[in-house]
Amino acid sequence: MEQSYQQPQTPLTPQVPPKNWLVESILVTIFCCLPFGIAGIVNAANVNSKFAAGDYNGAIESSKNAAKWTKIGFWIGVGLIVLWIIMAVIFGSMVFWGADRSDVDWQ
Repeated sequence: MEQSYQQPQTPLTPQVPPKNWLVESILVTIFCCLPFGIAGIVNAANVNSKFAAGDYNGAIESSKNAAKWTKIGFWIGVGLIVLWIIMAVIFGSMVFWGADRSDVDWQ
């Protein structure tokens, strides 16, 4: 009688963790938008811990959430900066063109 031995089938976990977006989240927090950057940092911190615990699907989900909040914070920050520049130009030109220059010698 011959016995055959089979190894148990275990799912293979990838050796490379997913992108954690930590650096990008920190930069967005500092330069663009604090609340969304913090949400990105929290999710980015969860990526490596979930991967180390063997929860690859959870690490992927945290990576997607970190990317989402980082990108939202970046674009809101860019939008606010552009809006600030537009308002500065509009109000600056209003002040410049609306100023009384009758006492200025233009010659």
